[in-house]
Amino acid sequence: MCQLVETIKCKNGKLENLRYHQARFNLARKELFGENFELNLIEEIKVPEKYQTGLFRCRVIYASDIEKIEFHPYEYRKVESLKLMEDCTIDYRYKFTDRKKLNELFEKRGNCDDILIVKNGCITESYVANIVFFDGKEWWTPDTPLLRGTRRAQLIEEGKIKVCRITPDDIPRFEKAGLINAMQGLNEMPEIKIENIV
Repeated sequence: MCQLVETIKCKNGKLENLRYHQARFNLARKELFGENFELNLIEEIKVPEKYQTGLFRCRVIYASDIEKIEFHPYEYRKVESLKLMEDCTIDYRYKFTDRKKLNELFEKRGNCDDILIVKNGCITESYVANIVFFDGKEWWTPDTPLLRGTRRAQLIEEGKIKVCRITPDDIPRFEKAGLINAMQGLNEMPEIKIENIV
């Protein structure tokens, strides 16, 4: 049985961006397991006292039902360089706990801090984050992500990032890139110089 995971930012006891996690959580349960009964994450997740102060990753591991909820301390990872990695077979439409294919690509990053996956000639995302590019005026994210992240969905809805097709040939026209995910938005994300995408 495959397992999925929602990684939710828990800062000082507060779960962030829960509406977007909730939508993806119940959609995956319905599409993969035929589960029409929706579970409410706000009712299912109780933040223990020892996680009420500080920054933590709340991991909700589930299939048709929630199987485990765990909390882990979180520190922002330094990312200054990305290696383009091409893989036209990778499929990560759902946030599975099994990340074998992603791990294999990540291990080939060489001297770079992270990878930037190219599928069918289009930029998708990095190892654990959606990517955004800054053109001097606005932030853009590819319309071809492997996984439609919750932070990505939030920032698109808020009008803070825009969506377009981005290929490796398009990268030089941007000034810089950033990595967003459930734990880091535009204010916390690492920024990468375009010349450091190799």
